[in-house]
Amino acid sequence: MVKAAARAGKIRMSSSTRLFYMISYIFIGFMALLCLLPFIMMVSGSFTSEQAIRFSGYGLLPKQFTWEAYELIFKNPMTILHAYGVSIYISIIGTVLGLLLITMTSYVISRKDFRYRNAFSFYFYFTTLFNGGMVCTYIFYIQYLHLKDNIWALILPGMFNVFYLLIMRSFVAAIPSALIESAKIDGAGEYRIFFQIIIPLLKSGLATIGLFLALGYWNDWYNAMLYINSEEKYPLQYMLYNMLQQTQALAKIASQAGILVQNLPSSSLKMAMAVVATGPIILVYPFVQKYFVKGITIGSVKG
Repeated sequence: MVKAAARAGKIRMSSSTRLFYMISYIFIGFMALLCLLPFIMMVSGSFTSEQAIRFSGYGLLPKQFTWEAYELIFKNPMTILHAYGVSIYISIIGTVLGLLLITMTSYVISRKDFRYRNAFSFYFYFTTLFNGGMVCTYIFYIQYLHLKDNIWALILPGMFNVFYLLIMRSFVAAIPSALIESAKIDGAGEYRIFFQIIIPLLKSGLATIGLFLALGYWNDWYNAMLYINSEEKYPLQYMLYNMLQQTQALAKIASQAGILVQNLPSSSLKMAMAVVATGPIILVYPFVQKYFVKGITIGSVKG
């Protein structure tokens, strides 16, 4: 009887609606395939010999299969693993601290009972229009914060982003103020309200901003080039960047000396580096996809 009621409660779709869904699914599947093709070609190119890429270009399947690019990258595996560890460390620490700082700031400036919230909001917005520039930033980090060759020079620059603050503020503003008022009546303090009421209601927003922060830290190599001198503090991206620069310099010197270097991987090395660098992010993304999609949807709708 329950099954019969469930069947009766189902809405029957018309033939036009079914046709619309079928066309939509086919179109979305086709677009997903188009987005996947470049990654497949990148993986294929990483296993293709340099000579085959030079004469035949890239393809969906490797031509003249070879491990040369990966052998060159993992020639010293401990160095790459250590660079992985540095990237994972700065990504985790930077993402956690960045989420805490951005969420607390957005919570404060979204409170209507905070007298100076408009002044602080204008201050943050002003930094998106004008900034001190690279030279002043470099001097500030080196002479005043003394972060030269310090791992914190890779964490602090990306820890706060005004664009992420504005997104998180929309999430916090969607929380009813009655929850905060009722918690205050029950005797809860600001920290207890924030950590026990606000944070659990921001899972989708935390996943969205957290993924943005983690991607920013993982792909960053520029700050390492500016502030880091010790090789043991190089993140993965900068380690691979240095390796590519050295390979290209070697090929240039060899060509100037009249030495034939056709088999020295260059294009395939770039593809292999991209595969090595994107692997962990691809593994992490499925775990936050549900919250990420929900967060993007909620953050794009007012009301």
